[in-house]
Amino acid sequence: MKDYRTSDFDYVLPKKFIAQNPVNPRDTSKLLVYDTANDKIYHKHFYDLPEFLRSGDTLVVNRSKVIPARILFGGNFGKPQKEIFLLKEESEDIFNVLVRPGRLFLEGKIFNIAPDLQGEVLEILEDGTRNIKFWNPMSGDGFSTEVSDKTVHELLEKYGRAPLPPYVKESTADFERYQTVYAKEKGSVAAPTAGLHFTPQLISKIRGMGIDMQEVLLHVGRGTFLPVSADKLTEHKMHSEFYVFSKENADVLNKAKNDHRRVIAVGTTSVRVLESVYDNGFEAKSGETDIFIYPGKHDWKVIDGLVTNFHLPKSTLIMLVASFLEHKGVKDPVDKILYLYEVAKDNDYRFFSFGDAMFIF
Repeated sequence: MKDYRTSDFDYVLPKKFIAQNPVNPRDTSKLLVYDTANDKIYHKHFYDLPEFLRSGDTLVVNRSKVIPARILFGGNFGKPQKEIFLLKEESEDIFNVLVRPGRLFLEGKIFNIAPDLQGEVLEILEDGTRNIKFWNPMSGDGFSTEVSDKTVHELLEKYGRAPLPPYVKESTADFERYQTVYAKEKGSVAAPTAGLHFTPQLISKIRGMGIDMQEVLLHVGRGTFLPVSADKLTEHKMHSEFYVFSKENADVLNKAKNDHRRVIAVGTTSVRVLESVYDNGFEAKSGETDIFIYPGKHDWKVIDGLVTNFHLPKSTLIMLVASFLEHKGVKDPVDKILYLYEVAKDNDYRFFSFGDAMFIF
């Protein structure tokens, strides 16, 4: 088995291929279909996905909803604008965050975002992130003559912006286009982007074919769009993400596996949930997963098909897709995924979060 390095997953992508806005309607995005059994490629649109599905399939999607995690404030009278990027709620009103510029967020620093929202840097962690406690000074606790009953969560949402990835610089899309149509529970700081292509009409058509759609939950963290910095994959520390896998999920998917019906994951986040919770069967679970899936390492247990977008060079996501190709019996899976990406470029596919999709089965 080849000992892969991070550099093996690198490729060149001119900026013109990086989608800055989603297409409209959602399901008119392109769909590159790769049939691994016959080594065939089809160029379709996402609304053609039902052509490659069959009655009895189970599609698994991530219902997590993106929060407005990017907060900008300050910047008046020659002072630098400050930025807080929410990553994860550690406990009540205490969040782990990225900050910019770091010199203005030293331990013990108290700062004002707005008249009704303040914060204090409680701790600076080894990775440079901060743990910050937020509060509403106008909450009627005696510190202000004005009163506001808004909670910290409501205020963070009020002052936050869509946490678009750093490679999306010119987007005019509104926040709802960075949410799936089935998003429900708030907690992600990046969208589970493979699901962005679904419309209510397409979902209705798929269900009408006798195909079940199961919703799992995984709150997507910043690691989803960060390249791997370690040269050896074994040295990469994978980010952890909170997931919920319900009893209904377990019952439906156990039956599907026992009946030898296909389980198709929509997005790498759904993969991470399913491959984390399966151990000679499914059972209801919740918690944190830091599963890192790459070729030569992972023993796939659940997935028969994968709907996914085109991912960043040297990211854990392209490594996961290559591993899935290996699972499907593809020889030289890393070479194959890079070849499929070149085919996509030759056919003007759009890459990354607002880009086009692939279906591998």
